[in-house]
Amino acid sequence: MSSAPRKPRARSYDPAKTRAAVLAQFRNVREVVAGLSAEQLALPTRLGDWTVRELAAHIASVTDNVSRSIEAPAPAKHEVALVDWAFATRAFAGQVDEAAHEAAAGADPLELLDRTAVRFTDITLPAPGDRLVAARVGAMRLDDLIVTRCVELIVHTDDLAAALGTEIPYDRQALATCVRLLADGLATKAPGGSVEVRIPPFAVVQCVAGPKHTRGTPPNVVETDPLTWVRLATGRTDWATALDRAAVSASGERADISAQLPLLG
Repeated sequence: MSSAPRKPRARSYDPAKTRAAVLAQFRNVREVVAGLSAEQLALPTRLGDWTVRELAAHIASVTDNVSRSIEAPAPAKHEVALVDWAFATRAFAGQVDEAAHEAAAGADPLELLDRTAVRFTDITLPAPGDRLVAARVGAMRLDDLIVTRCVELIVHTDDLAAALGTEIPYDRQALATCVRLLADGLATKAPGGSVEVRIPPFAVVQCVAGPKHTRGTPPNVVETDPLTWVRLATGRTDWATALDRAAVSASGERADISAQLPLLG
């Protein structure tokens, strides 16, 4: 008799490297925004009615959420595991949209970014990683919340690059962290061992219930590059489009994982 699929073991992240990665990617964004004209700040993005101004303000806000959570009283108990964070974000889309518009209307985006960087350095960097903080999705460990900021920064850097039609550098550690957390989210959402998903050079996970692969070449394999995976996992592109553009390869009768995507709303 086959047993039920087990939840994947939680991945660990180096706290010092994660904090440095957040700052590095944040600085990449800040450097781009510093050079934007008023016309560029008014350009549309692929995020509803947000312009580049709202997007930049949102990047500042979601990063500063970490410092704000440290300044608030610590919650009484842990509520949200890191790998479950992606599934908990969908319920707050309306609040996120409203906050972005308010932030963009209240201050210059560059001022918001500069203020956020100072606060992250002064408040977040020295804070203990095992402290519980009140994140929007529920109480989390501080180190876990910081890992999620890598996802936010990579995803929205890609949004910013698309809106401006330019390339923006991706910090390698931030990109790796983002890819791995989203890959683990897929393995959690669709536990199993019948499909191997490869996102070289950062992650390999097995998912989808069915016959488990043990040796040799897996019968069902999905492979893609890091940014395509991020776009698939967050709904920036869809499965059919990625296949059509040869941005993802899928072999085997179980290799279609479109029903599991996107992971992040």
